[in-house]
Formats: sequence, structure tokens, C-alpha cells
Amino acid sequence: MSARREVRADFDRGSIVMYQAYPDAIADVAVATQRFGPPFSVGRMTWVKPSFLWLMHRSNWGRKSGQERTLAVRIHRAGWEAALAVGVLTAYEPGAHGSPEAWRKAFEVAPVHVQWDPERSLRGAGLPHDSIQVGLGRAIIQRYVEDWVVCITDVTPLVHKLRKHLDEGRAEQATRLLPREAVYPVPRELVRRLGM
Repeated sequence: MSARREVRADFDRGSIVMYQAYPDAIADVAVATQRFGPPFSVGRMTWVKPSFLWLMHRSNWGRKSGQERTLAVRIHRAGWEAALAVGVLTAYEPGAHGSPEAWRKAFEVAPVHVQWDPERSLRGAGLPHDSIQVGLGRAIIQRYVEDWVVCITDVTPLVHKLRKHLDEGRAEQATRLLPREAVYPVPRELVRRLGM
């Protein structure tokens, strides 16, 4: 574990923003009704990311098929921390799990998967600290949809504006428009579990 691990996010006292990329059909329903509904499926794992630039890297700035729309999903911090509290890392780490066998057993039944990947710069280069992404499984996704969501904002126009600045060599203007993110205070009792 070489890189620093930090949860960086846009958050306030009660809520935190997760970024997700979807096709129009899912995004239209989510934005119009302010909740996820069909064709969004509660039957498969959904991944949420508090890092805007990590999602931009993942969705190629909204150019990947099925990831054209970027949503900023503001959820209750209590929900976010409840998810982290039952999360299991996607790879074995001695400090977090004790033995590979203990990790395997825990991972198989975990309602939430936690993965760390190098955070990304505006241009997509890996940074020296890791960014978290959290997979919400079927056992918990209903709570995400019904109880945790505060509001859903379509930030696709911002993505297009940023992409245009980057394509035209105006990284400074793009940087000024990025959503603000700060280091999130992860509860101390979760630090070991998350491999931080």
C-alpha cells in the first residue's frame, strides 16, 4: 500500500455527493423524479464515487457508451457511513482482514465492496493518493435509492464545458470550474476496515 488513501468529496454537515455516469434513459428518470427508477436496476451492484475527476477518467468525460450523462447524487452522510461500515475491500490486505481466508469469506457475503484506485488529475494522470469507489450490492441498494438520496443533479453540461476547455488547451479555466472537494473525516472506527 504505497499511495495515501483519502476520501475526498463535496460534503456538508449532513450530506455528501457521489458521482455516477448513466445512459439517458436512467438519467432522465432520476433527474425528473429525484430518485432512481426503472430502467435503473436494484438487482445489480451499483458503484458510487465521491471523486469527480475519477469518474471523468472512468467515463472518458462522458464519451463512453452508456456513461454519457454524469449525475451528482447528494446522499445523507449517515447512509454513506452505514455503507462503509459493512464494506469489504476488493483485495486482501493483512492489516484489514487478518488472513486471506477471512477476507475471502467476508468478501463473498459483503453487501458493499470497497476499492481504492489512483486518483486522477484533470488530464487523467495518476496522482500519489488513492480515491475510493464503493459498490453497493443488492442487499443495500434499496436503502440507497429510497432512504439515502437527498437530491440528484445532472452535471453533464458542466462536463461538456470542462471537456471543451481541455480540448482547446484551457486547463486553467477548467480547473476553476471543478466541483470543490475536501478530505472527508472518515470515522476512526472505519479506518482499519477500509485499509486507510
